[in-house]
This record gives sequence, C-alpha cells and structure tokens, in this order.
Amino acid sequence: MNRVAVRKILRGSSLAVLGAVSPAYAQGEAGAGELENIIVTARRVEERVQDVPISITVFNQQQLTKQNVVNSSDLAAFTPSLSANSNFGNENSSFAIRGFVQDLGTLPSVGVYFADVVAPRGSSNGSFPVGDGAGPGSFFDLQNVQVLKGPQGTLFGRNTTGGAVLLVPQRPTHELGGYVQASAGNLDMQRLQGVVNAPLGDKAALRLGIDQQTRDGYVENTSGIGPDDFGDVDYTAYRASLTVELTPDLENYAIFSRSDSRTNGVFGKLVAADAAVGLGFFGAQQLADQEADGDGFYDARQDLANPLSDLQQWQLINTTTWQVHEDLTFKNIISYAELTQDLRSAMFGTAFVTPALGALLPSYRVGFASIQPIPGGHTGDQSTFTEEMRLDGAGFDNALTWQTGAYVERSEPLSAVGSQSPVAISCTDVAALECTDVLGFLGSLATGTYAPAGAINYTSGKTEFNNVGLYAQGTYQFSGNLALTAGLRYTWDRQESTSTKRAYQFNPPLDPVTFAPLPPEVTAVRCANPDAPTDSCTLDFEQETDEPTWLIGLDYTPADDMLLYAKYARGYRAGTIASDLSAPFNYIRPERVDAYEIGSKFTFHGTFNGIFNAAVFFNDFENQQLQLGFNDNPADDIAVAPTAGPVNAGASEIYGVELEAAITPFEGFTIEAGYTYLNTEITEMPVFTVPPSSPYVITGKQQEGDELALSPEHKYTISARYTLPLDESMGEVTLGVMFIHTDEQLSNYVDDGLIGSDFEGLSYLPETDIVNANLSWDSVGGSAFDLLVFGTNLTDEEYFTFVPGLAEGAGFETAQLGLPRMYGVQLRYRFGN
Repeated sequence: MNRVAVRKILRGSSLAVLGAVSPAYAQGEAGAGELENIIVTARRVEERVQDVPISITVFNQQQLTKQNVVNSSDLAAFTPSLSANSNFGNENSSFAIRGFVQDLGTLPSVGVYFADVVAPRGSSNGSFPVGDGAGPGSFFDLQNVQVLKGPQGTLFGRNTTGGAVLLVPQRPTHELGGYVQASAGNLDMQRLQGVVNAPLGDKAALRLGIDQQTRDGYVENTSGIGPDDFGDVDYTAYRASLTVELTPDLENYAIFSRSDSRTNGVFGKLVAADAAVGLGFFGAQQLADQEADGDGFYDARQDLANPLSDLQQWQLINTTTWQVHEDLTFKNIISYAELTQDLRSAMFGTAFVTPALGALLPSYRVGFASIQPIPGGHTGDQSTFTEEMRLDGAGFDNALTWQTGAYVERSEPLSAVGSQSPVAISCTDVAALECTDVLGFLGSLATGTYAPAGAINYTSGKTEFNNVGLYAQGTYQFSGNLALTAGLRYTWDRQESTSTKRAYQFNPPLDPVTFAPLPPEVTAVRCANPDAPTDSCTLDFEQETDEPTWLIGLDYTPADDMLLYAKYARGYRAGTIASDLSAPFNYIRPERVDAYEIGSKFTFHGTFNGIFNAAVFFNDFENQQLQLGFNDNPADDIAVAPTAGPVNAGASEIYGVELEAAITPFEGFTIEAGYTYLNTEITEMPVFTVPPSSPYVITGKQQEGDELALSPEHKYTISARYTLPLDESMGEVTLGVMFIHTDEQLSNYVDDGLIGSDFEGLSYLPETDIVNANLSWDSVGGSAFDLLVFGTNLTDEEYFTFVPGLAEGAGFETAQLGLPRMYGVQLRYRFGN
C-alpha cells in the first residue's frame, strides 16, 4: 500500500472518530454496555461478538422492524460496507460488500445463509439474476442478521469472497407464547404478522409464523398502458420450525419456509436522450412529452400491458446435532429448495411511438427491449440440494477448538427457462409471434432499401451446478492470551449449461415497393449465436474449476475488554459460463483474492459504557469477474437486446477502513456509530474485442485506474436513541433517529465517457443523505400491547439507485428510482411468555 493510500485511510479514520456513527452493533433497545454480550455465529459456533476476530455488523429483529426492513435493499441502505443492486427489483437484489460486486451473469460474491444453509439458486440462463439472495418475507421472526465482511470461504463455502449475510431465525422454545402484529402506512401499506410458539411435551417444541404485506407502488405509470404503479409489494411468507430432543445427547431441528411474491415489478425511468444516436430520436420525443405533461420525479412510462414479477420459493432444512461426548459434537445439515420466477418487464421505461405518415401508415408503439418468459415456461425454475456433515471438537485441555466437515451441493433445473423478448419491434402478441417491423420499413423510406431492424430474441436453456467442499479450521489458545487460527478448504465446482438462442424476424407493415399491407408474420428464423449449428441453434457448455481457500489469523487479548487481531485469507469465486453470449466470452475463469486485515475491538466501562471497533483491510484481486456491456452490432442483420456479461479483469485492489462505535453517556440514552472508507481501483484490464460475426459490440469498457461499481468512498450512519424515564407501570417509550450518508458511487462505465452530451454525469449515482426516525411504546400502560410509529427518508430525498449505461448504443439512458418518504404505524399484541 503506497503512502498516498495510507494517508487517505488515516484521514478517513480521523473523520470517523470525530463524528461518524452507524447501527453496526445496534441490538434493539440494548444500551452500549450490553452490546458486548451479543451472541453471533460468525465462526459457526456461538460466541460473543466482541470476542470474534471478524468485522461484523449485527441487527436483531427489533432493529429491523423499527427501520422498516422488508428486503435486501432496505438492509443495505443503513449498513456500512454493504450495498445492493436492485436493478431487477428489490426481490431480486444482490449484495456487495467492500466493493465485491455481483454483476449480471456472475455467481454471488456475498453468500446469503438462512439457518446455516446457503440461499437457493435460481439460474435464469445468464440473462438476469434470480435466487442466491434474501427473498420476500426473509426478514421476520429472526434472532438477528449478521453481516460478515471479507472472505469467509473456509467455513461457509462457495462464493463468499466479499463476505456473508447470515439470517438466524428464532428457534422454538419450551414456553407457550407468540404475538399478532398489524401495520399500516402510506401508499396503502398493510402488513400482518403472527407467530405462535408451543411446547409439545417435554421433548419437543413447535414455532409457526406468517408474514403478509401489500403496498402500492411508488413509481406512477403515466403511459396509460398497464398498471397504474410499479415498485409495489405483495408477498406472503410462511415458516414452521420444530425441535425434538430425541435423547439427552441427540437433537433434531427442522425448518420449512415458503414465500410467494407477485408484483408489477420495476423499470427504469427515461432520463436522457440523444436524437442522433440509435433510438434516441424516440427517446427525445418521449422526454418532451413527459415535460409537456408535467411528469414529476416519480412519474415514468412503459409499454407492457401485463407486466409481472412473480417469485415463489420454498425450502426445507433439517439439522441433527449429536453430542458424542463433552469434547466432540457431530452435526448434519441437509436441505432441499425450489425456486420459480416469472418476469415480464419493460425494464428500460420506454413507451416509444413512431410518427404517423398521413394515410400511408398510422403510428405504432415500438418496444425497445423487454423481458418476457418463453411460451409455457418460466424465467427461472431451479432446485437446490445441500448436504453438510460437520465435527466440532476440543483438545489439549480446551486450548484447541476445531471443526471439520464435508459439503455437497447439487442444483438442477426443474425445466428449461429463458425469455422471448421483443427488441425494437411492434408486437400485438409476443407469445404468438405476431409482430411488425415498423422501424425497418421507416428505414427503407430513407435509404430506398429494406433491411430488418427489429426482432424477437428467444433464449432458453438449462444450467446445472455441482459443488463439493472439504474443510477444517482450528484455533489454538497459547498462554499469554495469544491465539492462532488456521483453516483450509478445498472446493470443486462444475457447471453445465445448454443454451438455445434464436432471432425471429418479421414482415414490415407495408411492402417496401408496392406499399401493400403485409400480415404480422415471421419471415426468417436465425441463430442469434453465430457459433451454434443452424439446425438447432443450441450449444452445450461445461466448465470445472477447483481451488483451495485458507485463513491464517492471530488474535491477542491484552485485557478482558480488548481484542487485537490480524489475518490473511484467500478467497475464491467459482468460474462460470455466460451461455447468453457468443465466443470468446462464454467461459469465465475463477476469481481469487488475497485479503489482509488488522483490527481491534474494545469495550469500556465506567462513567460511560460503550464499544469501539476498528478494521483496516487490503484486498488484492486476480482474474476479478467484472461486467462488460454488450450492445447490438449495427453491422449485423440480427437485432439483439443490450445485455451485459462477466469477463476476467487482470487485477484490481480494494483497501479501506471500518469503524464502529456505541456509547451510553447516561442511562436511557445511546449513540451508535459506523463509518466505512473504501478505495477501489482496477490495476490491470485486458483489451477485449469481438469477432466480426458477433451480434454484439462491446460498450462501456473499464480501464486501468477506474474504480469499481457500487463502491462509495465514504458511507456513515449516526443514530441516537432515548428511553424516557417513566414509571415501569406506564411501559417503555423510546425515540430513535438515524442519519445515513452515502457518497456518490459508480453505476456504469459508459455515460461519463460521452463528454459534452446529456449523458455525462449519469455514470455516477449522486450522494444521498437519508433521515429515518421511530417512536416506540412497549407494554403500553403496562399491557401486552406494543405500539410503533416509524418513518424512513423523512426529508423525501429524490435519488437514483441504478443507471445501466445504455447511452452509447441505444441513444438514451434510464434510471431506477429510490424509495420516497415512507411512514407507518404498527401495533403488536404479545401473549404467553
């Protein structure tokens, strides 16, 4: 690390100490003095958070509820070092930690685990993300959520180069009790929750829960086509868990969960256009119409009559724990899950209309590009089976604690999945292939020669994943409060994929010579991938990768309330297949990272109680998997939708600082703090080219010296909470407020390269300052009722959450919109214990 880098880190550290704060260790109403006793499972055993040599952010259910967290994007909004890409909707968000992003077509860089089991996959054949995350209904009835930062590959397995997010559900207890909860808010938000816990004799306990929420969308559709609003919420989640003590030394813990979400989805709002490029003429026309109609920030237009984002998933997890003897425990974790997605989305917020040509030709609606399922199929349909056997033990008078295990994962397609998507063409029935090539005809009037301009892209396939891992990790406690931790994992990955890609071309509305009307029929079927055989347009792909990952760490406790640690870890993200693209971009090699971190955790008591934790990290990447943009090749006679796919960058570096603090200056008042400084840079980037026969051209090339996407340099939160000094018979009234600052962050590598255009500046998402607040009254008047009033984004800040980078080829740009001010009230009734 050079001298400039060190100075930046120190400057960021000074800023954080002076005033940056976060909910990093905010456990509901716990004061700073109690935070040290929070129990986490970051190393797959229960430990106090202040004793774990890992940078961790922890939230319990009360904290999540008061901040109105219902999806992954909500969690990322107020967690330092954590970002979310919600380009395909909040139910399909992917996480990024410390700049480790998951781009389109890549495997996750952040593993999401529920009850020690990785989130189910949902392969969509590389076209768009689904699965591998925390779906709708994941954030209710939890013990806590733990965000682990940095590679976790030794104990958690596949694809955790950036870290892991652990969702720990509430376990059944041997006490009868539960709650019923109702919430209401703006945008007609309605949410109902219910949980009941019951003992079943002396040896078993059952816990049942349901969470159901509906809410109108916050993006108003002003096109007059399709639903009135987008970005809505409509899900129901169920959970049932059962613990059985089979013998004093043998316990079985089973969890069944299911969620069903059906919404209108999301799409980007048109925000800029260049009439001289691509379809920018139509984009400029739409922008003029939006301005003339007085469209506001949350007004947008799209052209699908029946958009849909439907996500269904269920998972069964069974954990058997056998206490073999005092120093040896055997645990078996087996799971099976299924995930099905149907996505029908205009995606890019266009409602283009061609000009009428008098009596010759009426105006037509022409879609730019949309996602629609293949006829009779889904956009995602995958099963995931996992099996893990683990031994935990201790030796040398408990100086050595260790764990070792074997892991197997198999994810298979339940059916062929994909999309049948119109591109720059006017369709009355996409599934029936009833479309008209209006743009091709208009082009023939200008050039005198007809050439097809639009098409329907048909992409379908199946993807199978197989993963095997063997691992061991141990910690040896030397005398003098010094401990050494070492771990090793070896992982084998295999991915097989079959892909069929066709382009359907259609008649123009009129014969280009005679101007006689023509029916909306298919005129040609072409293979959209030039490498595929022309009879089937189908290609088969297979790739195997294997890598060791490891961890070596030292931690030192000079006092009971202080932990110092240093560690070095190797992270690995499996290679993958981009079957949606043409050669030479089909195979992506494994990504490796060498991660170095030093940190401290300090708990203090006395006049003030509190904690202060710090971590400095440096990550050195090799073959990092980054996203490259692909636009339609104008020299090719097949129209394809713009897409993106992963490539291996030569190298990149990430370094930064994380600070977390909490203090209780007097009884009832707690201030919590967190800050992240992040510096990312691509240090080597190969030059990529496409063969002349490719239907794509490359756009938005990263260059050496560029930063990584979704990696704000500074992010911090400041929160304060005060509990009124009321008599216990009145209940407990607490007021909380939180301020969240996020620096500007890169969203795409295209727009800022178009210097002097209206697109310049759209590569970056502007900085945001968000204020949230809540007022809770627990045990109202000494009763079993709890009341909560909450609000998020109270200043109603308007901001973008993603800009894809379409401008270079499409001639226009769109942006996803962030949530407006949200507020609501919640009433809970508790019964039993």
